[in-house]
Formats: sequence, structure tokens, C-alpha cells
Amino acid sequence: MVLQPPSQSAAETHDPAFFSELNSAEIVNARIDRAVADTRFGQVIAAMTRHLHAFISEVEPTNEEWLAAIQFLTEVGHTCTEWRQEFILLSDILGVSMLVDAINSRRPSGATENTILGPFYVANAPHRANGDTICLDDKGEPLVVRGQVTDTNGTPIANAVVDVWQTNDDGFYDVQQPGIQPAMNMRGVFRTDAAGRYWFRSVRPRYYQIPSDGPVGQLLEKLGRHPNRAAHIHAVVSADEYDAVVTHIFEPNCQYLREDAVFGLKSSLIGDFKRTEDEQAAAALGFTGSPFFWEVTADFVLAPSTGRKAFVHQV
Repeated sequence: MVLQPPSQSAAETHDPAFFSELNSAEIVNARIDRAVADTRFGQVIAAMTRHLHAFISEVEPTNEEWLAAIQFLTEVGHTCTEWRQEFILLSDILGVSMLVDAINSRRPSGATENTILGPFYVANAPHRANGDTICLDDKGEPLVVRGQVTDTNGTPIANAVVDVWQTNDDGFYDVQQPGIQPAMNMRGVFRTDAAGRYWFRSVRPRYYQIPSDGPVGQLLEKLGRHPNRAAHIHAVVSADEYDAVVTHIFEPNCQYLREDAVFGLKSSLIGDFKRTEDEQAAAALGFTGSPFFWEVTADFVLAPSTGRKAFVHQV
């Protein structure tokens, strides 16, 4: 037997003093002060209420299911620490972070595409000279990254900032292993030269797991999804009078390339990683003891500033 909502008089249905299943969102939104309703805040809360009530009306959760949802969100909050933001992780694995990023980073054709910043960005990473290495623990297969920063007309941008970071070869960021990894391992800030060029040494990126020992990890398991991020190097590229771009350099041969756990992949961000078998060339680059090295060219194209402060780089 399917139970139907109780009938209500027309006066009750449209009177915000009486709750009605038929127009619950409108009743709730009617309580917003008129001075607030036309503000951005009021409009956002009203829209959120409409969509939340529509979701509940579609799903029709039991009381037990709704309590379980509240308990899940409570556990997400309790899992947050100084270096772990479980709510960001939840937003990431639902694709919401990427959607918000896409809305806020629309750029002209030809400009480098954005992807998510991720929770492990650290401000004020050390400034390094072009050619320096960001790998301080001597783990992993050697890699050299070269590129140029230009505007959408192809004009080189001198003195642009290229801030990069990645996991070490064990699949962890330095802030996840304090006392195990050297401080600021796999991080560095570089400046482009007069021709807009930069280069640095690193190691071939590898896939890694997002934190999966909390409620978000349990959700992924229940959904039959893995917690792996495709191998990548993070980069934030910025220059005066240009919009900063928050982006990745993806390794094309990663087994999880097409299944990135947080939906960060865009086809334009896949790098062309090439392996060079040349011990002398490796030694000349400072990769002593290695008979080979990897290399990738990562060019970045910046669009003129729109005045939108999606990312403020600290230098």
C-alpha cells in the first residue's frame, strides 16, 4: 500500500505558518527576511533549500536513512584535522570540486585549463633556481621538466611564477609524513627567464591513494570505486596582469589515468613523457648513477586577468 500525503485546504497549502509536503521549500524560504532574500546570501540559501527539498521528495528517505546520512556528515567533520580536510575530500570524490572549479575558471580558447588545487598545497614553498631538483629524498626514476609560459598570443612571459609539488615515489606528500620525508620535499617555486622558459628536475610521478581510512573512503568502497589518483605533478602558474592557472601535468601511462578518483583529468593536461636511455646525458643533468631519465615538456598559456581572484599566489 502506498501512503499518500494528507490532504490540506488551499489556505493551509499557501500559508507559511502551516508546513506542507507539497510546497515545503517555499514555506521554508518564505521565512527569509525580505531584506536578506534579494542578497546573494539569501538567493544561495533559497536555491539550496529548493534543491535539498526536491532531493528528499525524490528519494523519500526513511527516518533511519536520514539519521545515517547525518551521522555520516558528523563523522566527516570529526575526521578533519590541520592537514586533512575530509569535507574537501567528499566534495572531490563527488565531482563537485571540479564543477565549482570549472565554473570559476572559464578562459579563452588556447589558455591552459584548470583543475583542482587539492588539499596538500603549501604556501611559501622554497624558491629554487632553474635546473634545481625538488626531490630531496633521492627516491624514484629521474625526470626533467621543461617548458615555456606565454600569453594567448604566444608572447613569452618573463618572470612568471611556476609553483610545483607532487608526492614522493612512495606516494605521499611531505606534509603527510612529517619526520619521515625532508621538509618541503617535492616542492619548489621557479621563475621564468626572459624567454618565458623554466626547467627543473624531479622524479616520474606515480599514482597514489587519497586518504581512504575515513568515512569518505568507506563511501568509495560501498560504491565499488577505488581511491587512486592518476599520476601527476601539480602546478600553479601566475604572472602580473594574468589569471593564475591551477593545473596538473598527468603521466600518460598511469593505469588510473582514465579513472582519477577526484575527476581531475582533462585531455589537454596529459603530458608527453619520454624515456631517454643515455647514461652520459643523465649524468650531465645531475642524475648520477642512472642509465636513463624521463623528460616532459609542459608549456603553460595564461589569459589576461579578469579581476577574479580564484587563486592568490604568495611570493
